[in-house]
Amino acid sequence: MSRTDTAPAALGDVTAVPSPTDRSRNAARPVLLLWRREMTRLRHNPVRLAMGLVTPLLFLVVLGTGLDAASSSLGKAQLNDYRAYLFPGTLVMSVQAPAIAVGISLVWDRRLGVLRQMLVAPFPRASIVFGLAFGGATTGAVYGLMVLSVGGIASIRYTPMLLVVLLELLLVSLMFTALGLLAAVTIRQVDTFQVVVNLSLMPLMFFSGAMFPPNGLPGWLDTVVKLNPLTYGVDAVRRTLPGPSVLTSEQTRLMLGDWHPPVAAELGVLAALTAVALGLAGYRFSRTS
Repeated sequence: MSRTDTAPAALGDVTAVPSPTDRSRNAARPVLLLWRREMTRLRHNPVRLAMGLVTPLLFLVVLGTGLDAASSSLGKAQLNDYRAYLFPGTLVMSVQAPAIAVGISLVWDRRLGVLRQMLVAPFPRASIVFGLAFGGATTGAVYGLMVLSVGGIASIRYTPMLLVVLLELLLVSLMFTALGLLAAVTIRQVDTFQVVVNLSLMPLMFFSGAMFPPNGLPGWLDTVVKLNPLTYGVDAVRRTLPGPSVLTSEQTRLMLGDWHPPVAAELGVLAALTAVALGLAGYRFSRTS
């Protein structure tokens, strides 16, 4: 009796190999789906949107007005309008919280079991990270746009240059989101993650030149400010904003030794850090069991 087990399989039984186009489409689909999820959350939570405006406005109006009044007795030669100087830091502050919230949502998704459902989907795992990153960056840019719309109270002029500022805020927001996701795929406990984020955000803002010029500082403080990547984001936004001369004066522009780094170089620092953080987050997440 002869065996037919070893006979060649029929052509109809051959499993089709996905083409490169199909694979790229499968990788892009979860990015779009997760971005849409973040936009849906934003659209259905107007209270969150409104509360995200409260802290930056208090920071700008209360602190800016108070120090602006105090500067009249200290001399306005160096800082003519403190509210205008403070406004770029206010913009950056407005984008950081919603961007970091994406990392918190990833930690909660893991705890509630939602992440397990994502992991069994037939998509590259890194696509999940990229989708969350772009969704968080867009959410942060929306918050930045809201604060940018009230820039008139800080003597900001409404010109087409604000579109460039918005793109810079999108990059800063993407950097915050990438760092938050990197922390989220590394730290699995919700409480630990929130403590780490809270302890990191405030020093980043205080040592970024958002509230005082980044030049002429004591040795240790000068080193910390120059090593802080957010310093370059705040300085780039400040120099791009159309407004009073205090935004671009020699006293307030960032200096590295005797060199004023161009805005393109400062944005390049942010882009490089964002790419590294996203790459590490995607790599660690792809190895999640």
